[in-house]
Amino acid sequence: MSAPISVHRLDAGGGRRVTVRRQGVEHALGLAYRDEDVVEFLRRAGLPDAEALLDDPETVEWVGGRPHEWTAE
Repeated sequence: MSAPISVHRLDAGGGRRVTVRRQGVEHALGLAYRDEDVVEFLRRAGLPDAEALLDDPETVEWVGGRPHEWTAE
């Protein structure tokens, strides 16, 4: 099974949609423009030590780009 949190590919505006999957349903957490945004979304979702989770592939899947990539290169 894939990670429950997904940080999706960059959109045209430079943001990455962040979603969480609960009970088989995907819920939007927000649009992130940097790692700190993702950390805040995870913190608001009740995940302790959210910053450490960014590099945990069992928790966070970076879709369509490298982890921590915030600009199209």
